[in-house]
Amino acid sequence: MQQWREFLFLGLANHLPRLKFSDKIRWLLLRAAGFDMQGRSTVYGPVILRPIGGARSVSIAKGCFINTEVRFACPKAPISLGERCRIGPRVCFEGAQHSLYLNEKGRRGTTGAPIVVGADVWIGAGAIITAGVEIGDGAVVAAGAVVTRSVAAFTLVGGVPAKVIRDLGDTGEADSVHR
Repeated sequence: MQQWREFLFLGLANHLPRLKFSDKIRWLLLRAAGFDMQGRSTVYGPVILRPIGGARSVSIAKGCFINTEVRFACPKAPISLGERCRIGPRVCFEGAQHSLYLNEKGRRGTTGAPIVVGADVWIGAGAIITAGVEIGDGAVVAAGAVVTRSVAAFTLVGGVPAKVIRDLGDTGEADSVHR
């Protein structure tokens, strides 16, 4: 029953038109689908979820902004976004990973680890966050980065794989990056 509910409400959320009103209520439909929406957030659509049945594994705190075509792949572990996160378009949260080695059936096993994103984090367009990564409060992930290791609080990272570009300090001012 839960999968049908998730399928129905996620489908409705993803097919709302891009209007200011729709953006403000989409989070309610995601909550009805099973996402742990901890308060009002702005969500542009569509939100991509794999596999179906994984909505309960996604936790989104209040005040988040989630842009278009954000993907949550969480078959084995939870994904958690902290308060006031800003998530760019086409960001992928890949909570699963495959083994390098073949098992006895000649297949690569799938494992997973949680992804935890702290408060006030900004993740740029097209970034990929892999399983087991924690991103500290106030950190910034540059567009197109592939984050394979945890990121300290108030740090700017970018590249493939992502590396520290700059320490942002704990002032909380995102504009300090543009000095």
